[in-house]
Amino acid sequence: MTDDFDPHSRYGRKHAAKLQRAADHARRSVPDDVRPTQDPDEPFVGWHFVRSRRWLGYFAIAVAFAIVCALFGMWQWDRRNEAVRQNEQVAQNYDHTPVPLDQALPTASSWQDEQEWLRVSVTGRYDIDAQLLVRNRVHNGQPGFEVLTPLVTDDGRAFIVDRGWVPTGDAQDAPDHVPAPPSGEVTAIVRLQQSEPRIPGRTDPAHTDQVQSVTLADVAKKVDTPIWTGAYGELASESPAPTEARPLGWERPTADTGLHLSYFIQWFLFAAGGFGFLAYVMVQEYRNLNQDDPEERERAQERQRRKDAKPKTDAEIEDDLIASRR
Repeated sequence: MTDDFDPHSRYGRKHAAKLQRAADHARRSVPDDVRPTQDPDEPFVGWHFVRSRRWLGYFAIAVAFAIVCALFGMWQWDRRNEAVRQNEQVAQNYDHTPVPLDQALPTASSWQDEQEWLRVSVTGRYDIDAQLLVRNRVHNGQPGFEVLTPLVTDDGRAFIVDRGWVPTGDAQDAPDHVPAPPSGEVTAIVRLQQSEPRIPGRTDPAHTDQVQSVTLADVAKKVDTPIWTGAYGELASESPAPTEARPLGWERPTADTGLHLSYFIQWFLFAAGGFGFLAYVMVQEYRNLNQDDPEERERAQERQRRKDAKPKTDAEIEDDLIASRR
């Protein structure tokens, strides 16, 4: 054994003792007349160390890390697919020929997820007395309200129309002015939206015309006329037009899938990187444990020759100059 190899210094006394016990066992189990001429103290362990409990633990950690990365990657893939589905639905429904309300929503609770953004036509009279304001709606960083106005149809039911956004007043927690809808019979073109869930921990302000969300089951309690509870509509247009500018409307949703595909790829690269790092550590340990093997010593010398043959970087030249002045 060369003087350079000291398993105690890198791998600890327990690991060195394990190597020694393995070597002693190998000597005892081989007859004297067939024992190799190699020095029995030479620590040529090859790749057998990877079968130790320590390395099996490393493999288990790498596999667990890869599984976690794969789960996060598939989660990002599902989110990307959902964004693609939503973009396709917007493209299909946003400019769709308006469908009559009773055809799109035959019952009060009717709703299908593929109906989001579908253009629907509904005719009736706005019930201004039952108009409600949805709190905490922000537009371009400015707080405000959305205006919900029931549109009562000929069959006596009301469809909730979200006519748009108005800012919070200058001196009060309410709009300074809410533009009035058209009077008389009105035909509104709206884009369907599903009833919103309740906001946990919040309740509608008592004795006001304000609500925390467009939760149609709660809106129904504030409107005397029976309403559609499965969906409401964001106003696209109305005829006749109102006498004053109506509340601010909505912009078309952007067709963007975000960075989900990039994150999906990155998570699987992390998983592969974990195994790559494990392989690197494994090779380094193999070289250290077998550094007195003539073949490994020759490979190490070849690696050093290739390293020395590479042109030095500016940083390395600078380091050499600094070292020479000391």
